[in-house]
Amino acid sequence: MRTTLLALATVTSLAAALPTREDALKLAFPGATFTRKEHFLTESQGAKVKQLSQRELPGLWWIAYEAVKEGKPAGVAFFDTHRVRTLNETAMVAIAPDGRVIRVEVIQFHEPQEYLAKDAWKQQFTGHKLDGELSLKQGIRPLSGATLTANALTDASRRGLALWQVLYGEKK
Repeated sequence: MRTTLLALATVTSLAAALPTREDALKLAFPGATFTRKEHFLTESQGAKVKQLSQRELPGLWWIAYEAVKEGKPAGVAFFDTHRVRTLNETAMVAIAPDGRVIRVEVIQFHEPQEYLAKDAWKQQFTGHKLDGELSLKQGIRPLSGATLTANALTDASRRGLALWQVLYGEKK
């Protein structure tokens, strides 16, 4: 019983430290309004996202949050749920209208807290576009003691940028 209460307290304190979906959107796009848009990728769009990201695509249904500030597009955010080691995390990848990462924010993390990426480490994604630099040991430093977390967030960022490119970037 004591172990269960301790585990519950740890999960509760960790959950309290992570932003909600709404908070994450506000952190990425302060002062913006949001429209939730569902995208059902065609098979060819899914193949294109997989090719561009060089990562597996867990499905063809994606939800985007389109941000508008002062009447102009401020960017798009995708929430990517994926397995880290044995449990899931959900990360927001916010992308500017020019196709660069604005922010990566974890909103759910079910692995032990010591594997959670710190804000300072996540900030290195800011400004990256979808290219060879957006990979570990290239433009992204490894995360000591949490390699699987680093891989998962890098993969989520690559998927988000590829989704943006297929769904928003090609309209220009």
